[in-house]
Amino acid sequence: MRNKAATPHGLVIDRNSVVSLQEQLRRQIIDAISLGLFASGARLPSSRQLSRDLQISRNTVAAVYERLVADGHLESANRSGVYVRNGVRDGIQNRDQVSGSPTRVLDDQWSEWLVSKASGELPGGLRPDWEKYPFPFLEGPFDRSLFPTREWRDASRCALSVSEIESWTADVGDADDPMLIDEIRRKILPQRGVTAGAEEILVTTGAQQALYLAASLLVNRKIVVCLEDPCNPELRLLLERLGARLEYIPVDEKGVKVEKTRLMNCDVMFLSPGRQRPTGVTLSQRRRRSLLRIAAQKGIVLVEDDYQWEAGFNGANALALRGEHGGEQVVYAATLAQPLAAALRLGVLVAPAPVIRAARELRRVTTRPPALSIQRTFAQMLALGHYAAAIRRVEDAFSKRMFALREALNFYLPTKISLLPTEMGASAWIKGPPQLDANRLARKAEAHGALIESVESYFADRAPKNVFRLGVTGIHEDRIREGVSVVAKAFYASLDASFEETAFDEARALSGPALKRAVSGATLLCKTVAGDPCTISLARNGRMTGVAGFANEEQDSGAWWIERDYWCRQWDEWAYGETARFRVVIEGEKIQWFSDDGRLIDWAVIVRSGARKAM
Repeated sequence: MRNKAATPHGLVIDRNSVVSLQEQLRRQIIDAISLGLFASGARLPSSRQLSRDLQISRNTVAAVYERLVADGHLESANRSGVYVRNGVRDGIQNRDQVSGSPTRVLDDQWSEWLVSKASGELPGGLRPDWEKYPFPFLEGPFDRSLFPTREWRDASRCALSVSEIESWTADVGDADDPMLIDEIRRKILPQRGVTAGAEEILVTTGAQQALYLAASLLVNRKIVVCLEDPCNPELRLLLERLGARLEYIPVDEKGVKVEKTRLMNCDVMFLSPGRQRPTGVTLSQRRRRSLLRIAAQKGIVLVEDDYQWEAGFNGANALALRGEHGGEQVVYAATLAQPLAAALRLGVLVAPAPVIRAARELRRVTTRPPALSIQRTFAQMLALGHYAAAIRRVEDAFSKRMFALREALNFYLPTKISLLPTEMGASAWIKGPPQLDANRLARKAEAHGALIESVESYFADRAPKNVFRLGVTGIHEDRIREGVSVVAKAFYASLDASFEETAFDEARALSGPALKRAVSGATLLCKTVAGDPCTISLARNGRMTGVAGFANEEQDSGAWWIERDYWCRQWDEWAYGETARFRVVIEGEKIQWFSDDGRLIDWAVIVRSGARKAM
């Protein structure tokens, strides 16, 4: 049977569609009326004729006609058929109104009329086809497996009860849903150490709107604003359009650098201390205390973007900056329900009551409150405990994905890259050799199905060319290893011809007996790509043990052996438990492993048993 069937009136049935036959036919008849294909008073084909033309059941057609009559689109006349209801507005006569006019004669004129033009400085945003790529290493979009479908449907049913509908359909002006405000006060903000009254909370369409409201209320051309570098490029562009005088403060592995001289002229500072956007580092406790002290002394307003706080990323620093002692001068902004962001787009702004009153007024003249139906549904998610359960699943998924990412990077690029040390998070900020061009790498990786992110848009001035990001919010754990192998191939292919790594020298490579004597009983000291120490002990009987991390939190064991002139090893769990074999060169205290094609795979400091005794 054909997959599609059509009628002379242009109605089409697609049997491969996930939409039911009844729903397809109903929608198309409504469209045909709207477009004037069925004019007011026109007689529709009989159910018998239409079922024959479309090769579907006559009962299906009859059910559609009956529903459209009940809804007022059609009317039925005894013994004469079904007609488009009289009085229905004539359909669209000019099809260009639907398809769009091909002429753009006024485009240049409109460009002249614009007071604020597109700057072209922002990255292109999330591409709509990202899910079609096999390896989307992006941070931000959530794959559908993490959407709490069952919980969302349960909360929606509660929010759509008759009493609930009566509650959230009432015209309450600028007020947010009181149930959601109460849930935020009792179940969300306390997790971050923040206490607030209802008058100090405003619901927004995500953190970005909360930051927009704060910036619009606090910034003008006279205000000096301090920003992290790198930072959120959308925030930077917003502040530039407000005319702020921007000062940039660099970020290192401990967060934004807090020094009184750097903040001398600062009036307002925007920062993401919990998980810095985009590097992922956490502001150290020492710098937090120093920043709050300087802000109090100099009267600096701090605007905190609590980026990706929900999934337990900030365990080392459980409190938001506003929740710290001395956080009274902090305006707090956060996105709520990040895994549900595509469906909800909710955020929160927490600040003293005068700020919230002004922000509410500004929200009124721009976007109005987020839909109360959405607010109530999320409130039900919180009240029923569904959201806490969903977040635990997200946290567990991200933890496994980040572990898989680091394991794959250690396996495929152990000596070529380094990761900025961060809390677990959902992305890795990766630095390659100076010869690496991250934009070229991104293009080559995309050609093989992997999406990665270059970082130039995050920097105010000159961005490092050899830095890129890999995120895990949109990729399944079981796709990460293969994806990193693709990125690694693109990595080598994108390097300049001038790139040189340690070359394998056959004359210096150890032969079988000499190799066995050199490594038996030795200890190998190395580092992971994340900078964590790793110690490997090679027992004389061929057993191998390893510990990694600053607290030896990762441990594994395995076996090593010599096979002709190759050193071979197999871990029980590390390196995917696969057997590997290498040629080995030892120079002084440095041991190097090379692949068959002469590429340096890894290196370590070797401490022989005699040297340990001497120590």
